[in-house]
Amino acid sequence: METTFTPVASLLGGMLIGLAALLLLWLNGKIAGISGIVGTAITDISAASGWRWCFIAGLLIGGGVALYQIVGVTEIQLRASLPLLIVAGLLVGYGTRLGSGCTSGHGVCGIGRLSGRSMVATCTFMAVAFVTVFVQRHVLGG
Repeated sequence: METTFTPVASLLGGMLIGLAALLLLWLNGKIAGISGIVGTAITDISAASGWRWCFIAGLLIGGGVALYQIVGVTEIQLRASLPLLIVAGLLVGYGTRLGSGCTSGHGVCGIGRLSGRSMVATCTFMAVAFVTVFVQRHVLGG
C-alpha cells in the first residue's frame, strides 16, 4: 500500500486543530472532544447547543472542501462493506463511551491539559490502532 509522507501539511493541520481546541477552551470554556460535542448536540435541543451544530458543520464542510480542493478527490470509493462499516462505527462509539471520551478529547485536549486519565486513554487508543493495522496488513493481508 502506497502512502504519501506530508510533514509540512501534517504539521500545519495539527497546529490548526490545536489552535481551534485552544480557542474553544479559552473563549467558550469547552473541551473540543467531538464525541461530547456531537452527543450533547443531539440530546440538548436548546439554543445553547447552537455552537455545537456550527462546530460539527465546520468539521464536515472543512473536510469536504479540503478533500475536493486540496486533494482533488471528486468521488469517494468505500473499500469495505456497509455492514463492516456499521460494526466499526458501533465499536468506535462503544469505545468512546467506555473511555469517557474520544481521541480528540483525550489526545488533543486532555494531553494538553496534562490529564493522567487522558494520557492513559491515548496510549490505549494508539496501542489498539497499532494492533489493528498489524492484523489488517499482515494477518488478513489487506
